Amino acid sequence: MLMEDIKNKHFKNIYLLTGEELYLRNQYRRRLRDALADPDDTMNVTVFEGKKINPNEVIDLAETLPFFAERRVILLNDSGFVKNACPELADYMASIPPSTCLILTESEVDKRNRLYKEIKKHGRVVEFQRQDERTITRWVLGILKREGKKITEEALQLFLVRSGTDMQNIEQELEKLLSYTLGRDEILPQDVEAVCTEQTEDRIFDMVRAVTEKKQEKALSLYADLLLMKEAPVKILALVTRQFNGLLLLKELSGKGLDRAALAKQTGIPAFRIGESQAQVRGFGREELRGIVEDCVRTDELIKTGQLADQIGVEMLIVKYSR
Repeated sequence: MLMEDIKNKHFKNIYLLTGEELYLRNQYRRRLRDALADPDDTMNVTVFEGKKINPNEVIDLAETLPFFAERRVILLNDSGFVKNACPELADYMASIPPSTCLILTESEVDKRNRLYKEIKKHGRVVEFQRQDERTITRWVLGILKREGKKITEEALQLFLVRSGTDMQNIEQELEKLLSYTLGRDEILPQDVEAVCTEQTEDRIFDMVRAVTEKKQEKALSLYADLLLMKEAPVKILALVTRQFNGLLLLKELSGKGLDRAALAKQTGIPAFRIGESQAQVRGFGREELRGIVEDCVRTDELIKTGQLADQIGVEMLIVKYSR
């Protein structure tokens, strides 16, 4: 619907762009801003950043008529207003002048928040979710085609595993790959291995796989690598817990005839990881996986209450379940 607004030039006075897919949020914020005002217009376009924005200042500016232009555009980025209370803006939503457009781009929102409800009532809320494997694959292949590049199936799968599901990171990794293969038509697996950086979640996936395969030395080595990368043990534990919880959900859904896309949606496991994850869960009973998840949660509680050192706590879990 946002694209229809831009295409037809029938705009709302207030937009909220949210969701975990940062790349799409930023892309559509730019498109919307450029559709509402001349890209070179700095007099009628104002950007506010961060948590210390004064809502009364925003309202005063919104009441100011545009200068030799059709609209005044005000962008608020990560203000926190839609997560925390902002009664001033909530009260103002029904009174925004036709000549003003407010665009809020927020990483976190509370849908119970009155401002959220007022924006939804008087404007448009657009939530950008992480894209599925098929969409990301099509997007990557489209970029490569425009650049006159081909990629082998093996190289493509390796690239998707390495770059993860964040489109902004994928774009950056693609730029590195295109520069590295300059002068060649085809991208090979060794090119991906040479320049594409493994993400934290990929290393943790490999670590959990090593645990499930009872490869203790490899699991501990991967954990040591994550610590060297300055990853906090509590963050590592949270991702390990999430991954084992995904495996538990996958175990519970096995035999129900769901395709990869449906399994990915319900478990939170990326679609291109479903095959590997299904192989992992075959060696576990449902209660065993539930026990691991509960142990992870219990370890997290012990760490956060100061009863267990974080680095040792995670290491103990790895040792326990990889022996």
